[in-house]
Amino acid sequence: MAGFSLGILGYGHFGSFLHKLAERFLPDVSVRLYRRRATPGDGLFTTLEDALNCDALLLCMPISAYADTLLSIRDRLRPDTILIDVATVKGYTGQLIRDLVPNQPYICTHPMFGPESYAKKAGNVSGFRIVITESNLSPELDQPFRDRLRQEGFVVVEKTADTHDRELAETLFLTHYIGQIISHSGFERTEIDTVSFGFLMDAVDSVRHDMQLFEEVCRFNPYCQDVVRRFDISEQSIRQRLLNLDPIPQIS
Repeated sequence: MAGFSLGILGYGHFGSFLHKLAERFLPDVSVRLYRRRATPGDGLFTTLEDALNCDALLLCMPISAYADTLLSIRDRLRPDTILIDVATVKGYTGQLIRDLVPNQPYICTHPMFGPESYAKKAGNVSGFRIVITESNLSPELDQPFRDRLRQEGFVVVEKTADTHDRELAETLFLTHYIGQIISHSGFERTEIDTVSFGFLMDAVDSVRHDMQLFEEVCRFNPYCQDVVRRFDISEQSIRQRLLNLDPIPQIS
């Protein structure tokens, strides 16, 4: 891919992680980084215009910033720049791309992993899943993209945006929901942890610092509110069962 350029728009927790992956897996690609509060020319970040003037552009801004960002850049994009959507929700962001930049080539994806899982596997990406929900790329562009991901060890999963969002609400969001509750309750690891408790706390650690993402997924994924309701109903049922247990018999 010599001569290919990749812009990364947004450099938060996940954007910086994708930069690391690009440096590892795409060493011949020219990567241009833009962060709104950064100073261009500091050796790492460039101007917005330079980042937009790329063959492909990774959209790594918060979900809540998608609409404003697309509106602000749509008249400044090259007509052939491929937009790569990596947001955690897919229905909302895919619809924005179709509505606001209808003539732009794009592909909507969700990498089902992050820097925590990458670190736990010591950088081994074999088996890491990347969901692709939609694309308007020509077969000449689309297929090589998927083939390259598979060659590096990633598993490409194809789903509709609606199916992705529903399944994500019942898996990743549910994990975040439980993890945030445990984190805010102050429960910590001990010297006598069981293996299952260790797995539970691993999940807590993976979401402990992702409150913004947690809230935005709940806001923009229409299935998350139902997951919260179902969990709360079940929790109340279990709690009532425990509270109604027979008292401990007194020894006379």
